[in-house]
This record gives sequence, structure tokens and C-alpha cells, in this order.
Amino acid sequence: MDDEKELDDVLKEAIKEAEEAENSRVLYEKKMRFLGRMGIVMNFMKRMKDVPPEKRPSFGKKVNAIRDRLEEAFAAFEERLKKRELENKIAEENVDVTMPGKRRKAGALHPVSLVKAELIDIFAGMGFEIFEGPEIETDYYNFTALNTPEDHPARDMQDTFYLNDKFLLRTQTSAGQIRLMEKKSPPIKMLSPGRVFRSDDDATHSPMFHQMEGLVVDEHITLCDLKGMLDEFARVMFSETSKTRLRPSYFPFTEPSVEVDVSCAACGGKGCSLCKGTGWIEVLGAGMVNRRVLENCGIDPDRYTGFAFGMGVERIAMLKYGINNIKLLTENDVRFLGQFKEEN
Repeated sequence: MDDEKELDDVLKEAIKEAEEAENSRVLYEKKMRFLGRMGIVMNFMKRMKDVPPEKRPSFGKKVNAIRDRLEEAFAAFEERLKKRELENKIAEENVDVTMPGKRRKAGALHPVSLVKAELIDIFAGMGFEIFEGPEIETDYYNFTALNTPEDHPARDMQDTFYLNDKFLLRTQTSAGQIRLMEKKSPPIKMLSPGRVFRSDDDATHSPMFHQMEGLVVDEHITLCDLKGMLDEFARVMFSETSKTRLRPSYFPFTEPSVEVDVSCAACGGKGCSLCKGTGWIEVLGAGMVNRRVLENCGIDPDRYTGFAFGMGVERIAMLKYGINNIKLLTENDVRFLGQFKEEN
């Protein structure tokens, strides 16, 4: 076949196919078929060496002319298609402003987040500063510095997730208290919120939960100061008539140690199913900071005393909102979470 005749046929075929392209993507594919690096027109350029020398100038001129013609044609078709596609898109996206709008349901803060924020507000109002330590702790900060050496039986009180011989997932935010006491001299008044981890799982316990621990160290601090602070906490968190009581207990990092009960807000202390007829509900553990803990942090226990307390945020949330299963706090059921919108 005559090369120039074949070129004319290619021009006609390309224009015909460009006219039939239904969208920009198809048009681009057609363009690459004819004008791409491996396209039909480029193949003609590669055939230049097989054309007789006397015909090469005219053949080359013909190929270039057809390439330019096709570039112009495809550009025109592309502009036309883009304009049509834009018009179609605008028509499809046209908004009828007379149609009623769609209401978006407002979200709600998680009850744990609500209680955490409220606790921070309460204790910040008493002058506590916030300190958040790392969730991956060393054995020293999580146990040893808190008067719990390797052979101490108190380690059996907590089932710990160990990462290796040195590091673990913290079982209590008390480790943050040690870190702060090492850096700061008394007076100290700090609150340490955060997630903690223990190998424990039932209706009232979770392997991951939130804890908030407080520490006060200064001259002449007594258990009466702790009691007065906890009374204010209970009054603000639960009700104006809430009271607290202290019961003797044991923690390796406090001496003396106490369990703290709050009067049942559901029955006003008269006795009900929630408080099991006692009128009291256990909410946290506390006590006077052990002398050895102060010594481990370089604080003179003959000059300074202090108290510490720790509470589970989930437990406070369960008591405050009457939640009977801790699993509800982690299931992310929007029907359950939606009940706390008014608490925002």
C-alpha cells in the first residue's frame, strides 16, 4: 500500500474514533493509540529508514502534518467533552433549596471522658497540677520506687503485663508521682490521670482502664487534710449531702493506708440494692505516703509528709451514672453512649 495513502486513512480513522468517544477517558485512550510513544503515528516515523531516499522529505513532511492535525483535532474534541461533562455534573449536583434539610445527630462525650474532665476540674480547683507519665514503664518506677521490691508479696496483688525483664505496661499511675517527686521539691500537689493495664477481666474489671491518682507533699500534712479534700471531692462529684469514711487497709506505698467509702447517692445512706444495704460504696484507696517512698525520691521524710489517693475513672463513672457492667463502657454502642448527651 502507498505510504501516503495509508497516512490519509489513519487520519480519517483517528478523527472518526475521536468523534465517537463518549467521555474524556475514552478519548485519551484513543489519543494514545494514535499519538502515544508506541502509537500508530510514531510507527510511521520509525519506518522512515525504509522509505526510498528521494521520498523521505515528502513522507516526513506528511507524517508531521498528520501528527499536528491529529493533535489539534484531539484537543478540540477534549475541550468539547470536558465542557459537556461539566454541564452534566452541574445538572446532577444541582441543589433544590426548597427541599427540607437533613438533621445531623449530635454526638456525645463518652462517660469516661465526662468523668475524667470533671475530676480534673474538681482537683484543679483545689490547686492540683496535672502530670501524665508514660504508659510503658520500667519495673523500678512501677514497683520498686513505690516500696515494692522484687520479692515483695504485694506484687501478687496486681497481674502485670510484662514486655521484657525491664519494661511493662503500667499497673498504676502512681509511677508518675515518683517521676515528679524526683524532679520537683515540695510543696507538691499533683494529679496523674491516664490508662493503666492489668490482667483482670470481669463485670467490674477490665484489662485496660483509666486511673487518676493524686499526691500532696508538704510540711505538716496529715490524714485530716486527706479526709477534708475527699469530702469536697464527694460533694462535687456525687451530691451536696455526700460524705466519706476511711477504713484501714494496706498498700505498700502508703502507711497508714485506707479504703475510702462514699455515702450512697441512690439512697442517701439509708441502704439499697446498689450499696448492698450498707449505705456506703467503696470508691478509692488512699493513705499517707510511706517514708521509704519519700526517701527513694530524695525527700526528707522527717521534714515533709504527704498523702496519696487513687481511683478508677470507670468505677466513678459507673457509680455516678448507675452503670452495672464495665463492658458497656468499651462496646461503643451508640444507643448506650447517646444517653449521656445532656451531661455535656
